[in-house]
Amino acid sequence: MAAEVKKEIHLEIAHVLFTDIVGYSKLPINEQRALVERLNEIVRATDEFQAAEAAGRLIKIPTGDGITLVFYHSPEAPVECALEISRALKKHPELQLRMGIHSGPVSGVIDVTGKANVAGAGINMAQRVMDCGDGGHILLSKHVAEDLEQYPHWQPYLHELGECEVKHGVRVSVVSLYTEELGNPVVPEKLKAARVAAAAKRKRVALRRWSLGVLAVLTAVAAIGFLFFHYKRPPSAVESPIPQKSVAVLPFENLSEEKSNAYFADGVQDEILTDLAKIADLKVISRVSVMQYKSGVPRNVRQIARELGVANILEGSVQRAGNRVRVSAQLLDARNDVHLWAEHYDRPLDDVFAIQSEVAKSIADQLRAKLSPREKAAIERPPTADLAAFDLYTRANALTIQVSYIGARSKDNLLQAIELLNQAVARDPKFLLAYCRLAYAHDFLYITNQDHTPARRALADAAVQTILRLKPDSGEAHLALAQHFYSCYLDYGHARQELAIAQRMLPNSSQVFEVAGVIDRRQGHWEDSPRNFERALQIDPRNISLFHHMSISYQCMRRYNQMAAVLDRALELFPTDVATRQARARVDIEWHADTKPLHRAIEAILAEDPSAAPLVANSWLYLALYERDLATADRALVALSGNAFLLSPNIYSTGENTSRSDRLRLGTLRARTYRRGTRTKR
Repeated sequence: MAAEVKKEIHLEIAHVLFTDIVGYSKLPINEQRALVERLNEIVRATDEFQAAEAAGRLIKIPTGDGITLVFYHSPEAPVECALEISRALKKHPELQLRMGIHSGPVSGVIDVTGKANVAGAGINMAQRVMDCGDGGHILLSKHVAEDLEQYPHWQPYLHELGECEVKHGVRVSVVSLYTEELGNPVVPEKLKAARVAAAAKRKRVALRRWSLGVLAVLTAVAAIGFLFFHYKRPPSAVESPIPQKSVAVLPFENLSEEKSNAYFADGVQDEILTDLAKIADLKVISRVSVMQYKSGVPRNVRQIARELGVANILEGSVQRAGNRVRVSAQLLDARNDVHLWAEHYDRPLDDVFAIQSEVAKSIADQLRAKLSPREKAAIERPPTADLAAFDLYTRANALTIQVSYIGARSKDNLLQAIELLNQAVARDPKFLLAYCRLAYAHDFLYITNQDHTPARRALADAAVQTILRLKPDSGEAHLALAQHFYSCYLDYGHARQELAIAQRMLPNSSQVFEVAGVIDRRQGHWEDSPRNFERALQIDPRNISLFHHMSISYQCMRRYNQMAAVLDRALELFPTDVATRQARARVDIEWHADTKPLHRAIEAILAEDPSAAPLVANSWLYLALYERDLATADRALVALSGNAFLLSPNIYSTGENTSRSDRLRLGTLRARTYRRGTRTKR
């Protein structure tokens, strides 16, 4: 009979969940049997088990005191299953279970009963990982944890424990997975013992090295420190692997005869992007970065995907004529230029929101992204029922999307956007997204001192109150409230609470991490601030304001090498950006007291565009004050006088009004000069 059995399972990568009942061998036989039966019931009731079994891609291996599950679909499958089991075990405190997860090669074997089974390194390593834990632990191999780290929603729950020694002296690196409710946050006993032993060993080694020569050690440390801080590129600049479930939604091409419908095409693309961004299982690039690839010019899809750090690209077109709309979309695997999916929708104009929802769900299905019921409901919910209101909102959105770094034009753009948004909510008083943009616009005018009045703050208050009345449990509401607490009241504590909620509901929002990074800087959480901006850049990699945010945080810490590296990264993307070129040159003044780079930068910018004088005036004033050149400083102030934005505090500062400080320094310099009766110059 065995000779007739064909091996249907070959060597392949599997994702293994190994479980073990703690204290099983010490129990009476009847209790052992009861616990195993209960465990089998719990495991079989999990969604992941049932889905994998229905797909015919699950192998179940009883181990006597537990059960091993071999999944083939995704490394997340055993992790999700483990969390489901952990949740069910809360009702069965008598059943203490430990779990280990690893992804690795397995191969088919035929056991003594003639049934197909599996064996291999994937199974063995999962068991070794599990052996490191105690009751309640969900432990992952380092390999699995690195896979999960690519998804923002897993990152808060991964806690590295270090190496653990198991059978035959094998050492494995393990990571503990736990949430506030599930898993076991306590360090396993084996790891505690290993840490104590390692600490004792380190102490012995340190004493031995001390006896061999303190001077030699200190000299080596000094040399290494010098090389590290002068030549090491910041860890944030290291490229990370591109997740398979990642996508960028490029601007859709407007095929309508009326070119004014370009806003409508942008709105369709943006709504699809917004729907996809609500799916925690996907990495979706934010709007600021993708809008830089406007349609109408040849696209190199592979290069765009590489620049944005995604595996897949969605592009399409919109044609609007009368009361009909035609939307075409196609999904490409940019790594090998393969078409994964394409569809054309030709329907009444009123169906445009249903089309957007269908496209988003189709993309999620093609990328095998897991959709929670809440995410599915959010995608299916239209932003408004009024197409005219949606058109007004889309036009306003285009004016506000990058207003935070436009400068003198920002106030005019924001006021125009507010007018459009007021018209939109007048047409649809329940238009949540329009109220969110209204709150943002009023907040920005207030915090940048362009309209720092009680009346402006009252308008922001009113917008936020309407948001909370319309949908207080939405991620957009919590994000708007966080921004408002920070901008208008400097209430960092409540802002952080709202951000934490918004992050769970808006997993692909770069703005969540941006606001967190600014608050970190305001509160002096120096290490956290650049880290949050780097997380924002993972989702919004071509948002230049994030690079400036991060550089200012490093400037506050006097880490000029890291500040320079961040600005160099920005210049690689935007080599002609005036603000970035000046900021990079100013680093050399603070770092090396070298004014020549800033002189060269200003001269080059003005040679390229003489009308850019107001844009370099702030750096011009800074340079004149540094060199104690009163005449040049006066000319710079004249150029600055027409730019109210640069003469006011803004959200990029640490709280000090830089331009006002420069004017005070200039006044002091002038008084000293005239008191001496001569012009002072360094």
